[in-house]
Amino acid sequence: MSSASKVVVKVGSSSLTTPQGMIDVDRVDALVDVLAARRRTGTQIVLVSSGAIAAGLGPLGLSARPRDLATQQAAASVGQGVLVARYTSSFARYSLRVGQVLLTADDMMRRAHHANAQRTLARLLELGIVPIVNENDTVATDEIRFGDNDRLAALVTHLIHADALVLLSDVDALYDGPPSRAGSKRLAEIRGPEDLVGVELGKNGAAVGTGGMITKVQAARIATGAGVPVVLTAAAHAAQALAGADVGTYFHPGGRHPGTRLLWLAHATTGRGLLHLDQGAVEAIVGRRKSLLPAGVTAVEGDFAAGDPVDLCGPQGVVVARGLVNFDATEIPGLLGRSTKELASTLGPEYERELIHRDDIVILESHN
Repeated sequence: MSSASKVVVKVGSSSLTTPQGMIDVDRVDALVDVLAARRRTGTQIVLVSSGAIAAGLGPLGLSARPRDLATQQAAASVGQGVLVARYTSSFARYSLRVGQVLLTADDMMRRAHHANAQRTLARLLELGIVPIVNENDTVATDEIRFGDNDRLAALVTHLIHADALVLLSDVDALYDGPPSRAGSKRLAEIRGPEDLVGVELGKNGAAVGTGGMITKVQAARIATGAGVPVVLTAAAHAAQALAGADVGTYFHPGGRHPGTRLLWLAHATTGRGLLHLDQGAVEAIVGRRKSLLPAGVTAVEGDFAAGDPVDLCGPQGVVVARGLVNFDATEIPGLLGRSTKELASTLGPEYERELIHRDDIVILESHN
């Protein structure tokens, strides 16, 4: 952590706001103090900040986070301006400029948008700007309910090829049980999934946020799976975490370094449809990493277009992989169970190809 030259820091809503939903100026300034100090050492910083919805509660006269989507989006619309204005003012104390980058999961799913986000963030860093990244909650749907920007932070970490990810929360570490329960112990290091066996992960976050410990562990798994170390701790310990001190929970990076394409496909997309495979096709894809041919598909579900991500499901109903399909959903039923040579002879040479090429298939985690 202390030697990382490019760091993503994610902070949750509860670490930035008062219980009434107003931005806590002192908390924001304290975080910026830490980030600016690290920035002065030459480290590039990207801040993934929640808080737009929470920051909009006070100005809108709301006493609690709204449950309906329209009011959440209205609160985000008001709160995002408040949040960025506060960051702009706070970083200006150190003559640092910030740039707002609003993303949705759809931006991360569509390869062209994904590449544009990558270029924008890289250029902002080159220009000495501190990017402030948040989900675009004013138009997001599923993203608002996802989990407090944790997954987004892990994906941004890979997007900019960061050296480290720091997840700041209102809890100072991962514990083997609820932190409030007597006898719960801090887990100082996580080296792999085996260290999480038996650990109770809370699902609900603070009143003004949406995340919980489970989403932070999932984010850590994404980042460490791409070879990036992660520290999870409280916002009050941000300086110590960035300095490499023994605070919070340190997630050791894994040995695999998947390419951007496969990480994007596994974690930044959701299947737009479902292809049911026979057992032979499952074994070919999972066991031998082969392409998916029409002969191995038994049924198709969903409405998708060529180039969309689709999930691949085995005979037992378990999704084993995801891939970018080469045909529209309406075309596939007429191809099922037929060889590519037969299809080429009856439909034309453009049909002598796989449904999904092996380079466009990612085996999902439980089947790695």
